Amino acid sequence: MFQHTRSPSITAAQVINISRTDRWRIYHRLQELRIPAWCPEDGSLWVEVDDAIAAFLVRSTVQQFAASRSELLGWLERCWIESV
Repeated sequence: MFQHTRSPSITAAQVINISRTDRWRIYHRLQELRIPAWCPEDGSLWVEVDDAIAAFLVRSTVQQFAASRSELLGWLERCWIESV
């Protein structure tokens, strides 16, 4: 289990409920994307977002695990319609 001792300096934060399994999958994906993230002992997931690209990647990663299939299909359809 990864533990990080530093405390995040927060300018903005959003809390969402995700399962423990998804939290670790999201954490590992963010690590692959080189986005700083850590999981304190309270079971939360903290992510450091420094720019718009990182914010988009975090949102996309969380959405991939947290959204339902119908929500993901709706999002994909909206993207498709807007690009035509």
